[in-house]
Amino acid sequence: MKGNILEWLGMEEGRSVMQQAERHIDETCKTVAFLGEAVKAFLDGDLNAKTVAIEKVKESERAADRLLWLMIQELSKGLLLPPDREDLLRFATALDKIADTTNKAARLLAFIENRPAEEILRNITVGVQIIVRSADALRQAIHASVHNNAAQALICCETVERGEHEADDQKRLLIAAVLRAKMEAADLLLHYNLAEALESITDRIDTAADIIKRLSVRGS
Repeated sequence: MKGNILEWLGMEEGRSVMQQAERHIDETCKTVAFLGEAVKAFLDGDLNAKTVAIEKVKESERAADRLLWLMIQELSKGLLLPPDREDLLRFATALDKIADTTNKAARLLAFIENRPAEEILRNITVGVQIIVRSADALRQAIHASVHNNAAQALICCETVERGEHEADDQKRLLIAAVLRAKMEAADLLLHYNLAEALESITDRIDTAADIIKRLSVRGS
């Protein structure tokens, strides 16, 4: 199946917004990658490298915010019909929430100083790996949609959906490991909230993929 979101939108404003979306997801993937670096540094016991990576997450999230505003500006000055504008605005907001939630997870990681059990570390690592794969699949879905390949976009969206299901299972494993561990109340709370935040990132990615899926089907 071939199709083009931009044919459905039928306006240059829509093209510009989707091109901005490509830039935004590239920056968001950087945000996710920096979170992975922070987790790896934590595993390695390198607290300085962990702090540096978390700071990169914050800087990348701010860059994503700036790209969001460029998308909103394009939407506010164009001649898109209200339904089209609302769909694209919803999509832009969904993209930005991925970076926001990743930054939230990084902030929680920053508060964790005591090294937890290896089972917890292993499950955190797996959770981040799922996030990285899902974000990259979303990036490919957006690229395929903008470049007139709805079929490939839908395949990538299905990959995102599988990742979201994996993340649900992974959260349960991580929370179970946290509850089995002997740790102080503050550490238990931090790890529990981190498990929730990691799973929330994949939820945000899946939300953006669902919008791409709808637009791709509509434009095919």
